[in-house]
Amino acid sequence: MKQLKLTGFVIFFFFLTESLTLPTKPQDVDDVSVTKKFIEENVGYITIIAFAQYIQEASFEEVEMLAKAMTEYRDKCLADRTLPECSKLANDVLLENICAMEGLPQKHNFLHCCRKIDVERKLCFLHNKKADVGFLPPLPTLDPEEKCQTFKNNRESFLNNYIYEISRRNPFVFAPTLLTVAARFEEMTKTCCEEQEKAYCFRTKAEHFIQYLKALSSYQKNVCGALMKFGPQILQSINTAVLSQKFPKIEFKELTSLLKDVSSKYDGCCEGDVVECIHGRSKIMSHICSKQDSISSKIKGCCEKKIPERGECIIYSNKDDRPNDLSLRETKFTESNNVCEERNADRGNFKTEFLYEYARRHTELSIPELLRIAETYEDLLGECCNTENPPDCYRDAENRFNETTEKSLKIVQQECEHFQNLGKDDLKYYYLIKLTKIAPQLSTEELTFLGKEMVIALTTCCTLSEEFACVDNLMDLVLGQLCGINENRNINPAVDHCCKTNFAFRRSCFEGLKADKAYVPLPTSQGLFTFHTDLCQAHNEELQRKKDRFLVNLVKWKPELREDKLQSLLTDFTKVVATCCKAEGPAACFSEEGPKLAAKSQAA
Repeated sequence: MKQLKLTGFVIFFFFLTESLTLPTKPQDVDDVSVTKKFIEENVGYITIIAFAQYIQEASFEEVEMLAKAMTEYRDKCLADRTLPECSKLANDVLLENICAMEGLPQKHNFLHCCRKIDVERKLCFLHNKKADVGFLPPLPTLDPEEKCQTFKNNRESFLNNYIYEISRRNPFVFAPTLLTVAARFEEMTKTCCEEQEKAYCFRTKAEHFIQYLKALSSYQKNVCGALMKFGPQILQSINTAVLSQKFPKIEFKELTSLLKDVSSKYDGCCEGDVVECIHGRSKIMSHICSKQDSISSKIKGCCEKKIPERGECIIYSNKDDRPNDLSLRETKFTESNNVCEERNADRGNFKTEFLYEYARRHTELSIPELLRIAETYEDLLGECCNTENPPDCYRDAENRFNETTEKSLKIVQQECEHFQNLGKDDLKYYYLIKLTKIAPQLSTEELTFLGKEMVIALTTCCTLSEEFACVDNLMDLVLGQLCGINENRNINPAVDHCCKTNFAFRRSCFEGLKADKAYVPLPTSQGLFTFHTDLCQAHNEELQRKKDRFLVNLVKWKPELREDKLQSLLTDFTKVVATCCKAEGPAACFSEEGPKLAAKSQAA
């Protein structure tokens, strides 16, 4: 990837926006032509990402065909920019080309989108994306030697194929993130193909950028889901909380200016407009580094670096120090006599300012908790501003905030107690059972993934001093993945209510959910107890995945069973596998033991 050298930059733990790491000088960072040039030079890669995300079923050959068409379009417009077709938006041209590919709309069932125009067509393609990619074949794996030979023989096709495979499996991940992962994949391939122990090298190095992709994917889906379901105001609140915590000395006026850039870029990124997304990311980086003195004392050294090093530097920069003159309380919002008048004059700006002031004073709180407090304050003023003496009413605000935080803290403490008492495996089974009972409509793959993510969150956070913020942030991201991005994702009424009614309080909403009583379980076990000898060849990790799938499918078949009974049947399954894999004839053993376990489960 000659021109494809990208890196990431992050604001706090969950505010993730990548920048183009182009070979340019610091003073050139706000030069729009740099970004434009990058897009022109990488139109093939960008086309592959957009097409593979929009039409996940499309073959690699079909994707390459469109990439070639878009490259020809670029060359034509570079030669003569006055041509009528060269004035169109890049995403419109891309969708037009997708729709113009003979037989493709009918083959992959998106003809209805091609009959729409402009925004309606773009949104149709967006809603056509599928977060659950279980319908795709397993990600192709090559022997390390074969991989290195393929890379050596045809580097461009090798990288194109990787971008295609990773993009269609991550349809909602922003294009710059995927380009970053692809660039790291290329660097890894170059390095590992020089090593003696190629397999070990690939295995260890891949873990880093896979985690990078997972972290950004989780955050982006969460934020875009919030934007799609609740509109731009919730996005404004999230960004306000994150920026104010990271940069506590930033002036409110400067924050609101930065928020305009940050919030607007999500429109393109969340809607899948890859070109607009790249433009938006570049603009934010320019803004931050051009105003660094008034934003943070921690990023000065980062912004003096050239762009390739600058992004990573900002990622790992610490939160700025809280200004010495910043008191722990801003009395303007709880003790002033004019609160209701100021609120009524401009409610949106008033809420943003409150969140800004509270977040920069409370860097120990999670982003979801800050949003809950802002909403608690808004509800309180809704009550107080209709009383005869509002100041007497809202002076109790701090107590309300503390009550809200205590409730959230109690949930986190209970979760960490589960972690301490159950251990990693039993904790996972606990969440697999819980999730499957409340959302049995989800696929087995998705449920096992979500259960694993919850365990990772608690394992990561429950031993840290900042346990509360860490757990609350990460668990909220898992719920964001459960709720999904598209408006047309419906699970069941109870889950939909938690996902769509109140973004800030969905954690507590999910805590109160019980098993879906309206769910009609599978009429039969559908091969659940038909075991094969491949169980004996499965390594530890693969065997664990099979156990997880068995448990989830067991709950889908028998949702009325108590947790202890389900755990007992899982233990029986493990014993059957251990016994039969030691037997002289594993297949015969499985044929005998499978029906016994099925009968026991049926009678439970």
